Amino acid sequence: MKKIEFVKAVYNLNEIPKKDLPVVILGGRSNVGKSSFINSLFHPAKVAKTSSTPGKTRSINYYLVENKFYMVDLPGFGYAKVSKSERDYWQKMIENFIDKNKSIAFAFHLIDSRHKPTPLDIQLNDFLRLRNIPYNVVLNKIDKLKQSEIAASRRNLITYFPELIFGENLFLFSAITGVGKKEIIRHMSALLL
Repeated sequence: MKKIEFVKAVYNLNEIPKKDLPVVILGGRSNVGKSSFINSLFHPAKVAKTSSTPGKTRSINYYLVENKFYMVDLPGFGYAKVSKSERDYWQKMIENFIDKNKSIAFAFHLIDSRHKPTPLDIQLNDFLRLRNIPYNVVLNKIDKLKQSEIAASRRNLITYFPELIFGENLFLFSAITGVGKKEIIRHMSALLL
């Protein structure tokens, strides 16, 4: 998979592209690295804007991959400097987006490998499972950990989400080193292309 293009930023569910294609959603906390994940998968294209400021993505961002499916970057959740009313607005919008979108093929839920899953991570996991949306967890930013810490992070994650199986629906990833990139692309290709 090499071809990706930014389609549009959606601020209102009426603005969703009309083309009927499968959708892969990316979810996770603010600053978990979703934009870097997209840019790394499709390197050298840099279609997703990255920022050192958490909570920067305030829209549902649509990307068209190989003219065959959409990758949709959902706004990061849990950033404290955003007002409660704005957080509630985006949470409701994301829930409505997922509930009304019948084209969702599966989700990638990105979790920072340096931290335990937060209550919001657990909430997202429950939300996807209750709606029978197949999902994969990506333990991101593993370049910041030693091998023993990566193993501990994996074990810890499975205590929260025992259904995860490494290499099937659990992947290690680093946008810096490229670890996990081939496996994730292979996984997406098998499901969508």
